[in-house]
Amino acid sequence: MKISINKRLVTCVLLFSAASTLTGCSSLGVEPWEKDQFARADMALDHEKLDLSLDDHIYFSKEGTSGGRSLAGGGCGCN
Repeated sequence: MKISINKRLVTCVLLFSAASTLTGCSSLGVEPWEKDQFARADMALDHEKLDLSLDDHIYFSKEGTSGGRSLAGGGCGCN
């Protein structure tokens, strides 16, 4: 009798875990009426000009040449 109670408990826990896993991510994503928030000017990736200039400096330092916006490179960034 004690084994069947443990089996039921394990079965209930597994069913609850499976149900919560399947429904846990069902509300992710952007609804159509929320998409206007991404069109605001402050949501743009290049909104802050200071951030853009700092990113340019990092890319320049890592590439070691001017105009380097590629992936690889080294450099200390102390120029």
